[in-house]
Amino acid sequence: MKDMQKSAKSTTATKKRFKGFTDDERSAMKDRVKEMKAAADKADGESEVIAKIAELPEPDRAMGKRVHALIKASAPALSPRTWYGMPAYAKNGKIVCHFQPAQKFKTRYATLNFSDEANLDEGAIWPVAFALTKLTAEDEARIGALVKKAVS
Repeated sequence: MKDMQKSAKSTTATKKRFKGFTDDERSAMKDRVKEMKAAADKADGESEVIAKIAELPEPDRAMGKRVHALIKASAPALSPRTWYGMPAYAKNGKIVCHFQPAQKFKTRYATLNFSDEANLDEGAIWPVAFALTKLTAEDEARIGALVKKAVS
């Protein structure tokens, strides 16, 4: 009877193999572990964000500085902190938005991203990420309004 039982292993051979995480993904995970340890040590989020922005190459650095200043001015209730190595802003410990530099994942533009904690709901569909290639006065006003709405 035992001889008739089939193995639990699949009989279908797969040629695809999991190649693992990319270097960028591993780096982001390492950054996240550091952030969690720093949070446990009650490290200063503001200085961490400023340090991360300072490490960025141009034009990400200039946009990161400007976005940081806009968010701080528009929503002082948000606490700056890093999230997967990116500047982020939290309310009651939950990320509301974050700035993703173009160089982070080697994309052609930076993005300002909002989480589901952000109050941006408009009907059944609304944007939660915005591409940034440069910041004009009009863009800065729009970012300020979005951040205010997100924390309302």
